[in-house]
Amino acid sequence: VQLQASGGGLVQAGGSLRLSCTTSGRTHSRGGLGWFRQAPGKAREFVVGIRWSGGLIYDADFAKGRFTLTNDNAKNTVYLQMDSLKPEDTAVYYCAAATDLAYGYNNVARETSYNYWGQGTQVTVSS
Repeated sequence: VQLQASGGGLVQAGGSLRLSCTTSGRTHSRGGLGWFRQAPGKAREFVVGIRWSGGLIYDADFAKGRFTLTNDNAKNTVYLQMDSLKPEDTAVYYCAAATDLAYGYNNVARETSYNYWGQGTQVTVSS
């Protein structure tokens, strides 16, 4: 499985960006996809994720109401729509794929649940 993240850029606070994660290779029905981010000097953190089985979406508290994950199966692409962006959203955003993703927020949010990672795309939000 290969992942290609794109869509990052520079935006003013309050603006929006849509990130894309295009996957190639086999899709595992028990797996899923997650978005993570890493700000300078900070650990990588979970943003939002989806389990393919059932389509349940899990999101971090800071993402609720601002970030939306959608999936286009025909294009093998998952989108992360980010609205009302804040300077603290500045980070490199990564998408990751899991071949077997267990239920529950803690499992979906755990980095080690994911087998494959994309290269990351930079999001910079100016104040």
